[in-house]
Amino acid sequence: MRVIAGKFRSRPLHSLRGLDLRPTADRLRETLFNVLAAGNAAALDGKVWLDLCAGTGAVGIEALSRGAAKVYFVESSSSAASLIERNLRSLDLEYGFEVLREDVTRALHKLEARGVAADFIFLDPPYRMEKLYEQTLLLLSKSPLLTAQTVFVAEHDKRFDPGDRFAPLRRSRTLEHGDAALSFYRLAA
Repeated sequence: MRVIAGKFRSRPLHSLRGLDLRPTADRLRETLFNVLAAGNAAALDGKVWLDLCAGTGAVGIEALSRGAAKVYFVESSSSAASLIERNLRSLDLEYGFEVLREDVTRALHKLEARGVAADFIFLDPPYRMEKLYEQTLLLLSKSPLLTAQTVFVAEHDKRFDPGDRFAPLRRSRTLEHGDAALSFYRLAA
């Protein structure tokens, strides 16, 4: 596993054996960021990113590598949160991120209370945690964390459909890659 592009391009990232981690594959991460950038290399510059169920932190680290100003890594597993911190240290990163060691719901409420507004939100729980998709989408559909420009992306098993609409949040696109899929959501106009 490595950083795909940006200032940390080709730098290796660590993972842990035996944990319930399923890091987002390099190719799927590359597809995700290509779609988000849509030909604009500076699309992430200065943006705020939430990496929910962050696991190894690979997606959020990719965002930092491509210019994100701030990434909030949310991870309830103590071992995985320590792994994220190890990966950040291996890149000599000292600022521009925060690791929140708690469940998604509690972390989102804390970020709301702090007045955070996210430009991008990425959710990638263990695929078996299907209810977490709906819970998170429902919570975010009413959350001040989202603005009209926020893009929410859920990575999920391609055989599972997290849903099309969580008013006013609506799915705008789904991309499949191998056994995984990315569902893109935005607030309806």
